[in-house]
Amino acid sequence: MRALPVGYVREEVLDKTFAALLDRLHFDEEVLTWMRDALKASHADERREQEQAIERCQTQYKRVEDRLQAMYLDKLDGRIDNAFYDRMSAQWRVEQTRLLREIERHSEAQESYMEDGLRLLELAREASRLFAKQAANEKKRLLNLVLSNCEWDRGEVRANFRQPFDLLA
Repeated sequence: MRALPVGYVREEVLDKTFAALLDRLHFDEEVLTWMRDALKASHADERREQEQAIERCQTQYKRVEDRLQAMYLDKLDGRIDNAFYDRMSAQWRVEQTRLLREIERHSEAQESYMEDGLRLLELAREASRLFAKQAANEKKRLLNLVLSNCEWDRGEVRANFRQPFDLLA
């Protein structure tokens, strides 16, 4: 058997080393339950903030809608000319579109916050097991998601966990 050139490392050695690094993310069911509860409490706060933001946007939208209605009546009554009406209604409709996008963005954030948090916890908890079962390209994707700045130095891997995995490690 030939000696490997300096700078090469067998894949099995790297797999074992990265699996050990990912093992640092594993935690038991009790910890998972505690983190789920904390996430739910945090989600309640986040949800309140999102609901308040939606409410503010809806209030602004209604105010703009009322202005458009009043301005239309002013146009019909001849108090404002067509050019002013066209210019202002175009501006206010742009504002309404922006507000509708804001409402949609806040609504989507409410739905995904909790789901994303739980998926990250599950991924962290199972990262080592998943790594062991994956093909090489999937292992690379998992490592890129969880780790950054990986280096092989004299038989050891040096790597940083990405957020939020750094907190779990």
